[in-house]
Amino acid sequence: MRNLDITTLRSFVAVADQGGVTRAAGFLHLTQSAVSMQLKRLEELLGLELLDRSGRTIALTASGEQLLAYARRMIALNDEVISKLTDQAFEGEVVLGVPHDIVYPAIPRVLQRFNVDFPRVRVQLISSYTMQLKEMFKRGECDLILTTEANAGEGGETIAELPLRWIGAPGGSAWRKRPIPIALGRRCMFRPQVIAALDEAGIPWELSVETENDRTIEATVAADLAVHAMLDGTEAAHLVQIDDGGVLPELPEHMINLYGGDTGRGPLVEALAALVRQNFRMLGSAPLKAVVG
Repeated sequence: MRNLDITTLRSFVAVADQGGVTRAAGFLHLTQSAVSMQLKRLEELLGLELLDRSGRTIALTASGEQLLAYARRMIALNDEVISKLTDQAFEGEVVLGVPHDIVYPAIPRVLQRFNVDFPRVRVQLISSYTMQLKEMFKRGECDLILTTEANAGEGGETIAELPLRWIGAPGGSAWRKRPIPIALGRRCMFRPQVIAALDEAGIPWELSVETENDRTIEATVAADLAVHAMLDGTEAAHLVQIDDGGVLPELPEHMINLYGGDTGRGPLVEALAALVRQNFRMLGSAPLKAVVG
């Protein structure tokens, strides 16, 4: 197994860019003999002539031209890794606020990828309700927030627009009951639309669970004691979208909006915002997970 050395590649690129060993040595703050030795070592490792020394000036051979492109990429990647792992500019904390009901499945993927890219940066995740998150953002307590709204507010960027779906237990039948038992949070942004849709369809309903705790709602729905409504693709793995055959009314679409993702907030916030955009735009593309009717 042969391994290329970044220092040797750096000398090779410097010779190509500076037009000779002498200038490259001055650029790298090395002696001319040290640069020449590194070039010789590189040629011996590859078993190739990289420099055409037949003329007055040094030129690259065909093999040297081909290596140059690879060498630039390897040096750039090396410098990027060193910078991100050691540069103090990539240290610190970013505060991200996300509504309870859209944390999964996108946010874990975002956090995992961001940690790989910026291992010295801590992301503080705050899970709350849209209105509270907007208040926190306004007070400067969050760098980035996501919201679920019917429209984007001032400064908001819509990164996904998804329909609400009826959610139930796998193989459940709670959606067949009348009045239909529903589980909704007290401050849930979807609550008025869900109730209005049932009223307009003439379907009697009752609040089986009214809470501010999303875990309570999930447990109730998973036990087939009530149905819930969530944005398409954001339901937990132990819940499914209800295939009711058109019995239940269609629910409106809602926007997932990003606040704080505009430029000028620094490379860390911008990098996190880019990952959030990428992962939430993937939502809703999975095939329907249906309840057995």
